[in-house]
Amino acid sequence: MGAHESTGDRPTRSTRRTFLSASAVATAATVAVPLTTGTAAQAARPAGPGDPARPQTPDRELRALLREVDRDRIEAIVRRLAAFGTRHTLSRQDDPVRGIGAARDWIFEQLSGYAAASGGRMTVELQSYVQEPAPRIPVATRITNVVATLRGDVSPNRVYVVTGHYDSRATDVMDAVSDAPGADDDASGVAVLMELARVLATRHSEATIVLAAVAGEEQGLYGSAYLAKQLKAAGVDVQGMFSNDIIGSSTADDGTRDPRAVRLFAEGVPTAETPAEASTRQSVGGENDSPSRQLARFVSDVAENGATGMRVRVIYRRDRYLRGSDHISFLREGWPAGRFTEPNEDFAHQHQDVRLVDGVQYGDLPEFCDFDYITRVALVNGAVLWSLAQAPGTPKGATIVTTNLTNDTTLRWQRGDEPDLAGYEVVWRETTAAEWQRVIPVGDVTEVTVDLSKDNVFFGVRAVDRDGHHSPVAFPRPGS
Repeated sequence: MGAHESTGDRPTRSTRRTFLSASAVATAATVAVPLTTGTAAQAARPAGPGDPARPQTPDRELRALLREVDRDRIEAIVRRLAAFGTRHTLSRQDDPVRGIGAARDWIFEQLSGYAAASGGRMTVELQSYVQEPAPRIPVATRITNVVATLRGDVSPNRVYVVTGHYDSRATDVMDAVSDAPGADDDASGVAVLMELARVLATRHSEATIVLAAVAGEEQGLYGSAYLAKQLKAAGVDVQGMFSNDIIGSSTADDGTRDPRAVRLFAEGVPTAETPAEASTRQSVGGENDSPSRQLARFVSDVAENGATGMRVRVIYRRDRYLRGSDHISFLREGWPAGRFTEPNEDFAHQHQDVRLVDGVQYGDLPEFCDFDYITRVALVNGAVLWSLAQAPGTPKGATIVTTNLTNDTTLRWQRGDEPDLAGYEVVWRETTAAEWQRVIPVGDVTEVTVDLSKDNVFFGVRAVDRDGHHSPVAFPRPGS
């Protein structure tokens, strides 16, 4: 293979164009560990568009994990949470049988029981603070998250978070007295994270997984905001977060059903981005390439398979109109995050007091939940969490060199420190395509020159380990 070197502003080339720089080829050729889509030697093959991008196949360990997810346990959790009558954030916290305090203590007890089987790897805490009067909080109120943390063995500071909110509400968001069983909104989401905590507790994870039942969501995302700020203050590297909110049924109020789909909301330009950063992104492209959207692409890549039986419908929006969930608290801290929610909503039963209307019972009751559907959403969450936590982290410092006028593209990134890191892959797609289309294995290098014009396509970089697990894609920013 020929290679080129730069002399001033004009590159001199061999008679044969290449997709790897000479230094990249030399480094790649020394890598003895095979990548998923080719060995390091194959990474140095002649120029070409790369291999077609294909979904990541679930390995034996992931399939075993998913088989342990128990539909009956999920149903039992939803029914138990609904039996507390109301879990309103402003309800009684010292009543042993009714209200948010009783629900909090039960969740803590269950998660602590799961953690006992972890050999010390999983810990459970009550994370509390007093929220002073604020919108929808008329008096100082203690808000408590129940947080289970499975510490990673290899990269403990790299963290992935899943939440469900255990508070509920009636039609009147300030009504802390009426029954508000909150089966769909959001005992369903809490049941998913609790069942995953049980299944994950006996396993070793490379990165850290946080499973949090948060409070105060209906009053203004208070619990998740506190959790996110605590993680930020601790210097934690949150590389992905998902809120499971209203995942109890696929049936809409008009009877429409889509039992094999779940929506994933993913915003575009990050909320934490400055106006200057947003302007730069828009000038060079990448409006559809925020970290949250790369995370959403990863979800589709690892979760749409026979092991979950589900289709992930990615919605390019932060959330639904008029509402928002706990992922927004993490977006505000600058972390990639998304929201899982059911494909069709039954507004006749959401946020309704339990009552009879013309002989028909209304309210967010377990009877309106589809527990098989919740179980499948749990499988999606399990596939995503495990695939993230066992893979290398998303490459950091990814840049695309824009200082020279060339018809090729040079990409650079920082090497990860995972001991099982095998190398990297460059992915690319047409600017009109929503998903990554082609993959080029490049070996264990931190710089590569690809014989495709940066003016014509979008590029990304992802890490790959020895077992073939790949990270979410890092979208490169312009640099030198």
